[in-house]
This record gives sequence, structure tokens and C-alpha cells, in this order.
Amino acid sequence: MTTPTTTRTVLLKHHLKALTLPTVATECEKVAARSAAANVDHLGYLLQVCEWELIERERKAAERRLKAARFPAPKTLAEFDFAARPSVNKPLILDLARGDYLGKRENVPLAGLSGTGKTHRASARAMAACAQGKRVRF
Repeated sequence: MTTPTTTRTVLLKHHLKALTLPTVATECEKVAARSAAANVDHLGYLLQVCEWELIERERKAAERRLKAARFPAPKTLAEFDFAARPSVNKPLILDLARGDYLGKRENVPLAGLSGTGKTHRASARAMAACAQGKRVRF
């Protein structure tokens, strides 16, 4: 690497840090090398590094939402044994996992005897809401 290239790289990383674009800062050189090898123009390169930044931000935001929710144990509806609980309305539960009721600000109470999977279903719905970008608290 030549001295002007090193200086430009250091300045670029400094500017990216100031702009709070950490993923672009870490991935820019790798993406630049791939773009040069594939003969991608500057707009294609910029698109690729911006996509990396967005994907990483979405991933970190999802992790923060899951951590803030304080789930006792991660549960999903795929893990729930509907066959063991035939009284549970599977189509309704799967429909509720879509989260339409959240936008309408509707309550969805859970009632039932001990051991019927209420906590599992509530955790699974809350995790589905986190995946949809909603903040939840368990």
C-alpha cells in the first residue's frame, strides 16, 4: 500500500467513525477489493457497503430488543407441541403470531390450567413481535 492510500484509508475510517458507520468502516476495504475484481462501479460499491451497514444495524437492533424483553427462555411456536394440546386453536395462535392485534392495540389474554403452555405461547408471540421490530417486555 502506498503512503497516499494509507493516509486516505486512515482519514476515511476516521470520517466513518465520526458518522457512526462502524460496519462500513470495517468492511469498506474488503468490499472495495471485491468490487474492483468484479469491475463494479462506485455506485455499486456504495450500495454494497450501505447494505452491509443496514443489515448489521437491523441485526443489532433485534438483539437489543430480545435482550431488553428479558425472556426467561427463548421459545418459538415451531417448538410448541400442538398435538399434545389439542384444545389449543393452532390456526388462531399462528394468526396471533403475525401481530396484527398490536397495530390495533387489542389485548389478547391467556387463560387456562397450569401446564397448558400459556407461558410458551406468550413467549413465542413476544419473540415474533421482536422479530417484527416491536419492543416487548416479558
